[in-house]
Amino acid sequence: MNNIDRQYKELLEHIIHFGVDKKDRTGTGTKSLFGWQIRHRMEEGFPLLTTKKMAWKSIVTELLWFLRGDTNIKYLVDNGCHIWDGDAYKFYEGLISFNNVKAIHPHAIREGWAPEIVEPLSKEEFINKIKTDNEFAEEWGELGPIYGKQWRDWGRVTYNDEHRGGFYNPIDQIANLISELKINPDSRRLMVNAWNVAELDQMVLPPCHYGFQVYTRELSLDERRELVTQEMFNQIYNGGGPNTLSHSEIDQWNIPTRAISLMWNQRSVDTFLGLPFNIASYGLLLEIIAKAVNMVPEELIGNLGDVHLYSNHIEQAKEQLTRSNYELPKLVTNKTDAFWKGFDVSLFNHLEVNDFTIENYQSHPAIKAPLSN
Repeated sequence: MNNIDRQYKELLEHIIHFGVDKKDRTGTGTKSLFGWQIRHRMEEGFPLLTTKKMAWKSIVTELLWFLRGDTNIKYLVDNGCHIWDGDAYKFYEGLISFNNVKAIHPHAIREGWAPEIVEPLSKEEFINKIKTDNEFAEEWGELGPIYGKQWRDWGRVTYNDEHRGGFYNPIDQIANLISELKINPDSRRLMVNAWNVAELDQMVLPPCHYGFQVYTRELSLDERRELVTQEMFNQIYNGGGPNTLSHSEIDQWNIPTRAISLMWNQRSVDTFLGLPFNIASYGLLLEIIAKAVNMVPEELIGNLGDVHLYSNHIEQAKEQLTRSNYELPKLVTNKTDAFWKGFDVSLFNHLEVNDFTIENYQSHPAIKAPLSN
């Protein structure tokens, strides 16, 4: 069953027919509407759109980058993911221009002194230098305290004396989430936030998807029995089947006792290019968190704010609407059960792009569209 393509195409059609024309930060122009929700049951397949071919490795690379707490595009560039190139280059170009303006300001000129005017690299030269020059990448590849920083290193100063002396005591929201899921899975505070008001002006781009929440529930005995395969049962028992087992008997296979769902919130939605990535990325995040806490991924929900199609994406969206859906693929990870058992966040640095593959992915060809930065 493939309801995610159906829901996505319904949204495209709704924007085309009922969206209002709005100006935007990039100057491109959009058709926009406010407020939409997408819901997907993970048992129906992995939510990777089939009505156009998706860049799976880029989706995985970006999410692992977030989970590592990284905010420098070098990791992305080294792994062939270029979705943040435009933001990084725009930031670089702006700083170079600003510094040049400062250098030639009349008040800065003095007798016998000539300012050095730096000629910005082209975008292609900039990305190549990020890849080949570590010092340049360290200086110019930084995007500020975006997602990875907020997820893994939310800034906090703890004050320790009467003179307000303090020390930096950051919060690892992902580590806290995984810990809380293990000890208090019914909590209503299982949330991660990227909208750090104090640091928005330091980011190349404020977070579009600004927070997510997870929710768990206990699995029934029948649901747990369905997770025990006949092959597993036959290794221990002679005759019968999993439908005779009790909870305590099922525990010997480390079968999950809970299902977990994830809901993300997004203020700004580039529906043609960005949203398909967001859906798959949060689907993968749900799968990873579920593995880390030994739960069954159940439902993925997206709450979407300003949902828009850029004016130069309208024809591409119309083309996608003509395409029929294929069945959804299956996500496979090559990490062993031993890797996930006792998982802690330091292991995020040991997850690689090729650890996650998609099986039986059939799709229509990709549809190219310009990215507005």
